[in-house]
Amino acid sequence: MSMPSQNEMKKAIKQRDSTFDGQFYYGVITTRVFCMPSCPTKAANTENLRFFTTMESAMQSGFRPCKRCHPTGDDARTQKLIDVARYIEEHIEDKITLSQLGALIGLSPSRLQRIFKDLFGVSPKHYQDAVRMQKFKQSLKDGEDVTDAIYSSGFGSISRVYGETTRNIGMTPKAYRAGGQGVTIHYACRKTSLGYMVMAATEKGVCSVQFGDDEKSLLTLLSNEFPNAELVLSAAQNTIELDNWIEALDKHISQGAPKPNLPLDIRGTAFQIKVWHFLLSIKEGDVMSYADVAKHIDNPNAVRAVGTACGKNPIGILIPCHRVLRSDGSLGGYRWGLARKQALLNKEKSE
Repeated sequence: MSMPSQNEMKKAIKQRDSTFDGQFYYGVITTRVFCMPSCPTKAANTENLRFFTTMESAMQSGFRPCKRCHPTGDDARTQKLIDVARYIEEHIEDKITLSQLGALIGLSPSRLQRIFKDLFGVSPKHYQDAVRMQKFKQSLKDGEDVTDAIYSSGFGSISRVYGETTRNIGMTPKAYRAGGQGVTIHYACRKTSLGYMVMAATEKGVCSVQFGDDEKSLLTLLSNEFPNAELVLSAAQNTIELDNWIEALDKHISQGAPKPNLPLDIRGTAFQIKVWHFLLSIKEGDVMSYADVAKHIDNPNAVRAVGTACGKNPIGILIPCHRVLRSDGSLGGYRWGLARKQALLNKEKSE
């Protein structure tokens, strides 16, 4: 589905133009709420807006429907499912069964599971995990240490935040081994202060951010990573989210803007994903050793494997493997060159 240009969408939101309702939806990253263009709520700062072609894509990216403009409509079943989602959000620390949720709206567990996933794109269990992860990230931003953030977010243990939440994330193992066969991946390139950057995304989120000396070499890297996927050059008229995302990341890299909180489609082995999820918890300006990471994921003997996982991280900066050093404080390795790693660390240390 195509959308208006970014300027048209921003203008429509500012003017609360109802003629654009249904053509696109916008989310506000500070509130995690999404709206229709005509929403009467005071417009958010433009840098906090994210645009979506459908309600489903907004909800799958972690945004909830607005209570004022009701972008999902007045359908009774949809409203009941939204009530279930809000119940989950209010009880993230509890163990919730499908029977409990079904009883809230008078549905059998199997029926609830099916229609909830149809609307939100994930099961109630994975929705709860996603809400917990969102609270976990926010707790870290608010200054809590890793352990306190884990427990305050309802995970209950370190292994759960970096174990259970990695299930059913990104491409299936079969599709991953097949090199992305059957998957469409949009990409865009941009020159940044770190050199040329390519960002690629599936319908679930960013699956690759890589750096190089020219666009041709980056496209070769992308083709090698996903040899059987359909690679499509991004065009603003049908992949506006990706164009916004690469612009936001470039502003972070080149102009010192805050790092954008983008949806990720993480692909790798179970161990790699466990490591990469932990890396997301290392705050900007902090560093850890490979041994520290191994201890935090409850596998202290896996130091070498942690280093290998960092080296294979496909989503540079958004998954901050540059914040992991050797135990002696030296840089260790970096997939995109030690000069880039040092530049990133210097930038974060000075901010």
